[in-house]
Amino acid sequence: MRRHSIALLPTIALLLGGCAFQRTQEAPPRSPAQVRAEIVRLMPAGAGDREGWATDIHAAFAAQHIAPTTSNLCAVLAVAEQESGFKVDPAVPGLAKIARQEIDRRAAAKHVPGFVVDAALWLKSPDGRRYSERLAAARTEQQLSGIFQDFIGMVPLGKRLFGGLNPVHTGGPMQVSIAFAEAHAQGYPYPVRRAIRDEVFSRRGGMYFGVAHLLGYPADYPQPLYRFADFNAGWHASRNAAFQRAVSVASGIPLALDGDLVSPDAGFGDPPGATELAVRSLGVRLDMSDSAIHSALGQGGRQDFADTKLYARVFALAERTDGKPLPRAVLPGIALKSPKITRKLTTAWFAKRVEERWQRCMRRAG
Repeated sequence: MRRHSIALLPTIALLLGGCAFQRTQEAPPRSPAQVRAEIVRLMPAGAGDREGWATDIHAAFAAQHIAPTTSNLCAVLAVAEQESGFKVDPAVPGLAKIARQEIDRRAAAKHVPGFVVDAALWLKSPDGRRYSERLAAARTEQQLSGIFQDFIGMVPLGKRLFGGLNPVHTGGPMQVSIAFAEAHAQGYPYPVRRAIRDEVFSRRGGMYFGVAHLLGYPADYPQPLYRFADFNAGWHASRNAAFQRAVSVASGIPLALDGDLVSPDAGFGDPPGATELAVRSLGVRLDMSDSAIHSALGQGGRQDFADTKLYARVFALAERTDGKPLPRAVLPGIALKSPKITRKLTTAWFAKRVEERWQRCMRRAG
């Protein structure tokens, strides 16, 4: 989208939605100082250390060659505001209790007696405090992650319970997946002090990987709502949920619109999931073999899935069945589950809340 005038930009962006997100800069490039000044101006009232946030956000955009358009900047600010209120390592209410419940759950699943767990937590950790003391004092995910790292590395029971895998899966001001950051660490522009996991809990690392997760992939959506849903549910989840809906229309088989075209835990030889079975039921009408269908569905995490024969033929068949065009993006129907979540929340709820914040940011730009 080309910049018509500063005054018109927010209105145009709100109307065009997803078209406002850009990977490259079409308008005349601005200096780093100008971009940082805009970030400071766009941040919501009450955010502290605005210059510091602006520096790290601008660096994330520059390092990844993502255009710092007003729409893109507002998207990142909206997610950070929703996820942490611009706190680098936000406190989680009741975190110590949540952590102990997770330890006890793992212990019960592996038939480890409670007194053995208590004895392990009574041991002194590398910082001189007992693990139970550190656990009781934990208020943030970074603190909790550090406790588990020590527990796994220092206590034999830690490896038995957690298998070397830290149960803290997200962190930082944009609540980025640790696994995502580790998989996309190439090109990270800062020295890694200890591990990528630790970088995610910093402001610079949390914003770098948050920007990558939100804007670091192409998505042809009609409005930003769906990119915000993808941030919560995974890249291309909104597009894939629309495809699942088309499969359901064409086949008459109800499907969960979760955006997972193949089971994320499926291995070689595992039986096909519900979506693949529903597509296979259309195989004759699609003129595609089971192996061709499986191969195409395996591209569901990539942009070019929308260019496959399977994608085109399923939508053509579904639209003939339904008698009208079908959307190419729908909000995934995923219930959010986490020990930190104490009420019923969904990906749709998250996406709509972030979009509201994005709209307010775009109005501040005007």
